[in-house]
Amino acid sequence: MRRALPFALLLLATPTLAQEMVSTQAGPVKVETITRDLKRPWALDFLPDGHMLVSERDGYLRIVGKDGKVSAALTGTPEVFAQGQGGMLDVGVAPDFASSRLIYFTFSEKDDQGLAGTTLARGKLSADSTALEDLKIVFRQSPKVDDSKHFGSRILFARDGTILVTLADRFQFDPAQDLTGHLGKIVRVNPDGTAPKDNPLLGQSNAKPEIWSYGHRNIQSAALDKDGALWIAEMGPLGGDELTRVEAGKNYGWPLVSYGRHYNGRDIPNPKTRPEFQESTYQWTPVIAPSGMAIYSGSLFPSWQGSLLIGGLRAQAIVRVTVKNGAYDSEERIKLGARIRDVVQGPDGAVYALTDESSGRLLRLSPAS
Repeated sequence: MRRALPFALLLLATPTLAQEMVSTQAGPVKVETITRDLKRPWALDFLPDGHMLVSERDGYLRIVGKDGKVSAALTGTPEVFAQGQGGMLDVGVAPDFASSRLIYFTFSEKDDQGLAGTTLARGKLSADSTALEDLKIVFRQSPKVDDSKHFGSRILFARDGTILVTLADRFQFDPAQDLTGHLGKIVRVNPDGTAPKDNPLLGQSNAKPEIWSYGHRNIQSAALDKDGALWIAEMGPLGGDELTRVEAGKNYGWPLVSYGRHYNGRDIPNPKTRPEFQESTYQWTPVIAPSGMAIYSGSLFPSWQGSLLIGGLRAQAIVRVTVKNGAYDSEERIKLGARIRDVVQGPDGAVYALTDESSGRLLRLSPAS
């Protein structure tokens, strides 16, 4: 077992947990505010001892205790391009953390030419849990571009030991169809950053070997289900957020097709007009602006088991989607009155969510009785 977190973590505040009730189809749900001392939190994952690792978009990683105490920022993190939609993004505790103490994270990285892209890195959490050590870059998106929009991203640890990283088109549109780069792609890599030998485009000329799927716009919401299938909820332009069960090597059509329109009002062909592209299982117009996803498997909410719990930035809710035969079936919106950036199932079976605010909150949802 990991040693207990030391007092030397310089824990900041010890707030009293505030709570409210919200109505759901499962009955009343208690929403506790564990802390509101996070600045633009982006992602959350649990350490084996129950403490929570949280990323803040400005470039920091912090550890939050069950009582809401927030640590000083971990040292040893890289310089982050924290402009526009960029910053410190997703964070994932390695499946073998008990022996490796490895933490993976994505961030927007700027090069010496002023161009930026999404990067996957890893580091070892120090014995006293105050620093990242032995920082290594695992994967860099290429090409980098001069823009501060659309970085993605989510990290997913597959059963076979590989890592899936959802990316974005960097607001460049057409490169999502260009296999010579990583823009608008989902990539799959080994923990050392190499391309797995069974990647779908490996060996194809003029194709990046890390590509898992392509034709995507901006994916900040993703999870693996109990069968290992990859689900994403992808941001559309003006309308047309899409829920998709992604298959290896497939083309999902962006920017050639969409259920939304360009920001200048120009139409985009409907996906049904181009059957050569894979289609989503559902689309939202008006949008929910999906960010963060968990597939619920706990015992606290039996009726939620198998549901996709999707954070809605625009919806200001957790959007609970039920699926049937691999497709969208129904949904309910658990209104939380704030932009929801990430949703995670905790080891206790409760649902945890981060709000996208300058004084960001970490929420815990559990049955009211």
